[in-house]
Amino acid sequence: MRKTVVVIGGGAAGMSAASRVKRLKPEWDVKVFEATEWVSHAPCGIPYVVEGISPTEKLMHYPPEVFIKKRGIDLHLNAEVIEVDQGYVRVREGGEERSYEWDYLVFANGASPKIPPVEGIELKGVFTADLPPDAVAIKEYMEKNEVRDVVIVGGGYIGVEMAEAFAVQGKNVTVIERGDRILKRSFDKEVTDILEERMKQHVNLRLQEIIMRIEGKDRVEKVVTDAGEYKADLVVLATGIKPNTELARQLGVRIGETGAIWTNEKMQTSVENVYAAGDVAETRHVITGRRVWMPLAPAGNKMGYVAGSNIAGKEITFPGVLGTSVTKFMDIEIGKTGLTEREAIREGYDVRTAFIKASTRPHYYPGAKPIWLKGVVDNETNKLLGVQVVGSEILPRIDTAAAMLMAGFTTKDAFFTDLAYAPPFAPVWDPLVVLARVLKF
Repeated sequence: MRKTVVVIGGGAAGMSAASRVKRLKPEWDVKVFEATEWVSHAPCGIPYVVEGISPTEKLMHYPPEVFIKKRGIDLHLNAEVIEVDQGYVRVREGGEERSYEWDYLVFANGASPKIPPVEGIELKGVFTADLPPDAVAIKEYMEKNEVRDVVIVGGGYIGVEMAEAFAVQGKNVTVIERGDRILKRSFDKEVTDILEERMKQHVNLRLQEIIMRIEGKDRVEKVVTDAGEYKADLVVLATGIKPNTELARQLGVRIGETGAIWTNEKMQTSVENVYAAGDVAETRHVITGRRVWMPLAPAGNKMGYVAGSNIAGKEITFPGVLGTSVTKFMDIEIGKTGLTEREAIREGYDVRTAFIKASTRPHYYPGAKPIWLKGVVDNETNKLLGVQVVGSEILPRIDTAAAMLMAGFTTKDAFFTDLAYAPPFAPVWDPLVVLARVLKF
């Protein structure tokens, strides 16, 4: 029997779900409603568009035509879903409102920026960096206005990446973070210390300061905190995001303890035939089993794939997340997978840790660079709980560590993993193996 599937949100999770349903059930009617003109977009690329590395249009993995003509998806752009009820959605598009019926519904409408409640955020020159249109707006503003001083509010991933985007263009960049260090929620102090040292060479890093207001006449001119004032021709608010759960609440969908939509391992919500995926949905942590909300692109894509598979009758479960992530500032890369020491202790683990400095290649081979690793281990089981890496060429170590954590490796397992060696690529004792050795087993 032909079914109608409605997907709210045309980002990574939404298009992954829609494409999967169409692959398994090509005869079904699959409709996607996206509030912007962007589909299958990559918000993580916004800093690199602002920096000038990539053109804005590249933030779409596939143009709309691919989904419409090749995959047969009924894609509606600039179509805002304004009401959700059992069996239908009401959509505002083309200046009018229309209703569409559904047999299955997928919430994939992502998250929105948290805007600090301060005076002046409406001034010209104040931006968020959440969706591709933000990159367009920032670029256009810089082309039309002289921008020398930039203030970034927030020291999370987007804050760090946007700081680099402006610093490499020769702007005077100030980063304001209310916490006592950068990326505090994601990393332990030994790791962020190394990143902060590098950032201070390029930006004015202001920690433990709270933004009070933004001032200016026709456009932004300065940012005032509880500790000082900073000139600003452009401001980026990178103060976090929140899941867009308003539509789900209309339908009575259960909201989880994290504030995102509760889902089971099949990405089903508490309402029959209703699914959720991506930044709007919570899941569980692979190590702790606890409910978590980790709005990261790789997980979002897989959540959408799982939701679409189950809707179309192919049963598959989503195992959860580790929170594996990576970013950079200039030549310093930083990444993590699993639990930090602080997180592990908070979860009740009895842990031991090690923090080491190593080299990416043998000392005799050109191009060797420093790399620091921190490991967290459960004393009771010797199982790895988390790995953090900062320095150069960190991605293979983070990805390998993520695979180890998914497989439940002990430090002994990690030590004896047969990793590749050749002087152009790694030392004979790979830093990850050295970490396992220091952690003991």
